[in-house]
Amino acid sequence: MLRYLPFLLIIALTIYTFIDCLNTPEEEVKHLPKVVWVLIILLFSIVGPVVWLFAGKKRVPGGAGRTRQGRRTWVAPDDNPEFLKSLREERDEKENGKDKE
Repeated sequence: MLRYLPFLLIIALTIYTFIDCLNTPEEEVKHLPKVVWVLIILLFSIVGPVVWLFAGKKRVPGGAGRTRQGRRTWVAPDDNPEFLKSLREERDEKENGKDKE
């Protein structure tokens, strides 16, 4: 079973980098067009994926938790100012409606 492990790791690395390359926006790809990177990853089984990981994509310090510019992140309802404002407005409307009766 262990003799298959290197092949499985190479396949896993190739699949990961292939998907990563496809999901990367064109403006974040460095040095070569995205199509060329895909061909390099698929044609050169070990070297292609490793080169993509180190040189093919603009990396920003901060890790996986960062968001791309222009993309909104999910905010829990109790931290969302718009949601809290709508709750206050609903409460005020209900209180004003009871006062009129």
